[in-house]
Amino acid sequence: MLKTLDNALELLEYFTRENPTWGVRELAKEMDMSHSIVHRILTTFESHGFLIQNQDTKKYELGTKLWEYGSIIRDNLRISDVIFPIMQRLSAETGESVFLTWLDYHEGICVEIAESPQKLKYAVSIGNRTPLYAGASNKAIMAFLPAEDQEAIIAKGLKPVTGKTVIDPAKLRDDLTVIRRNGWAYSVGEYSDSIFGIALPLFSNKGEVVASITLAGPEYRMPKSKVPDVLDTMRAKRDEIEACLHKMSFSYTSGRRAGG
Repeated sequence: MLKTLDNALELLEYFTRENPTWGVRELAKEMDMSHSIVHRILTTFESHGFLIQNQDTKKYELGTKLWEYGSIIRDNLRISDVIFPIMQRLSAETGESVFLTWLDYHEGICVEIAESPQKLKYAVSIGNRTPLYAGASNKAIMAFLPAEDQEAIIAKGLKPVTGKTVIDPAKLRDDLTVIRRNGWAYSVGEYSDSIFGIALPLFSNKGEVVASITLAGPEYRMPKSKVPDVLDTMRAKRDEIEACLHKMSFSYTSGRRAGG
C-alpha cells in the first residue's frame, strides 16, 4: 500500500512547468513503470480532481484541486496579509522586483512577487520551481542547508539553466561557503540571462532556513558597486519579514522528507 502511494506521489512530480502534460505511454516510459499501473494512478487522480484529461489529445494535466490546495497554503502563510506589503515597500524603495522563494525539499518555489514599477523589469511566475543551485534566490537558501542536503542536491546532477549557471561541484561549494560567510548572495545571469539577483535567506524561529527574499532586475541597473547600499535596505525589510514569521510561530522546512 505504501509503495503504491509512493508511486502515485512520484508520478505527480513529473507534472512540471517544463512538462505540464503527459500521455499514459510516454509517462510510463519516463518512469520505467508498467503502463497499466500508470493508467490506474492517472485515472484515480482524475476522479478526485487532481488531474484532468484533455479530450482531444488524451493527455493529462494538473487539475484545479491542486490549485485549491496551493491557495490554502498561501493563506496559511499569510503572505498577502503580512509579507506582501513589506515586499511592495522594498520594491518601491529600490525600483526593482522583489520575490519570495520558499524551500520545498531540494527545490525553490516562488510563492509571491512584488513587481518593479519600471517598464523594464524582471518577472517570475508564482508557483515557478527552480533548482537550488541556480541563481541568488536559490543559492541563498542552499548555502544554509545541512551539508548532507547540499551534497544530495549536487549528487542529483547540476544542469545549466543559462550559460552562467555554476555546474562545477567544487565551484558551487566555494560559492555556498562565501554566501554562508557573508549572509547574502549576488548573481548575474545564472538563472535568467542579463538579470541580477540579490538575495537574503529567511530563517524560522528554530534557526532553520525556510526561504529567501530576492531583489532582481536588468543587470545594467545593479552593478556590484551599488549592492552594499541596497543590502542595507533589504536587511531592514528582511528583519520585518522574519519577525512576522516568528510571531506566527512558523518553524518548519517545507517539503523536508524523512531521511532526505
